[in-house]
Amino acid sequence: MKKKDILELKKRLKKDHCTFTKMCGCYVNGEKNIILNFRETFLNLEEDEYFKYLEIAKKVLSGTIGNNILELNFPPNENLENEKQLSLIQLKKSQLKDDALLQDFYKSIIDSYDYTGNFLILVFHDAYDVITKTTDNTKIDESEEVYEYVLCAICPVSLSDPGLRYFEEEKKIKPRIRDWVVDAPTLGFVFPAFINRGSDVNSVMYYTKNAKDPHPELMEKALGCSSKQTATIQKETFQTIIKDYINTDEKKAEKTFIEIQENLNTMIDEYNEIYDDTDGEPITLTQKDIQNLLIESGVPEESTTKIEKSYLENFGEDLPLAEHLIDSKILKANAQRKKEEQLEKQVEILQTKLEQVKQEAAVDNETHLSTEVNDDNVVLEEAQDTNSEDNKVTSHYDVILQVKPEKIPQIKSQIINGQKCIVIPINENEQTTVNGLDDLI
Repeated sequence: MKKKDILELKKRLKKDHCTFTKMCGCYVNGEKNIILNFRETFLNLEEDEYFKYLEIAKKVLSGTIGNNILELNFPPNENLENEKQLSLIQLKKSQLKDDALLQDFYKSIIDSYDYTGNFLILVFHDAYDVITKTTDNTKIDESEEVYEYVLCAICPVSLSDPGLRYFEEEKKIKPRIRDWVVDAPTLGFVFPAFINRGSDVNSVMYYTKNAKDPHPELMEKALGCSSKQTATIQKETFQTIIKDYINTDEKKAEKTFIEIQENLNTMIDEYNEIYDDTDGEPITLTQKDIQNLLIESGVPEESTTKIEKSYLENFGEDLPLAEHLIDSKILKANAQRKKEEQLEKQVEILQTKLEQVKQEAAVDNETHLSTEVNDDNVVLEEAQDTNSEDNKVTSHYDVILQVKPEKIPQIKSQIINGQKCIVIPINENEQTTVNGLDDLI
């Protein structure tokens, strides 16, 4: 069953293309009693009714294949034809004109449907003249076959919410009358299935609005088909199996499950690259695929064996498609988490580099300050303090002079009172220091 087949049927459910011949139905109360039967020639309906019923029929062809729309198959029986299948074939051939067949059909749904409350069963009959198409999808103006089918919709009927309304004649606001309102269908089916633009009497196109509650009892008891899980249920079951057998530590189990999801997604991408065909068959996840997937994801051998066994027990022969087990929300959240972690690491690296730059700048600044020389106040003692070799050389001198370079030519040696002296002229604006004491001269 392919999306383009469903879309082809759905596109016909318009005012100018719809060819429904009959519409029948029954209204069932909470005690599962039929309180109304009706049959209408569809094209004779009032315009408002026509479009509302047409909208209901469209809903049965809406949603995602494998999740909202399932292909159900009648179990093979070589010795006896399937009773429910024969009843559906007869119902289709009767074009909804046989009341006995309709009542039997209604009863099979009412008896099987696990629902508390009022509901409406609607059945539409149609005959679609399928136009031949060439390989390039160009239509040829001739019929390939007539696809005759019935479409069934099961709609809950609920009491409208209480409220107030304006009564124009009385000019008053009063409580409004609560009505029984027909809601959009929650379940439905098309028989026979429309597959590869043709009729397949061995299959049913089954619709469920709620993928978590597809009502398998209707599949098996009312339609006589083998029940099938939706993609949502398969995904939840798969997640439960993995987490039950991986590890008792919830965080470790979650981490391993994410690893499995990523490897499964990679497997699908690689398959799509090899088989670049949008109409190609999707991957069914076999026992061998599960084994390889678990090993690649680092799941211990003991856990792998248990998961494989549980996988086969839960899904049986109806093995899920790989794409149905992908949890896109988990993958998206994990990708976002990795992105945030990468950004955090980049911020840490930048902060470390910034600290290094600051430290280097501080060292450079200190070095620059310690080596900066004021030309007006040269202190040669600093050099002597930091140079032990120089101290050794000068330690035997009794007098050590430190003067500005321009004062050196003014220094003279002179005998005063019989004593050899060093004479240094001092101007009024000049300052002196001797062994750290100012203005001793």
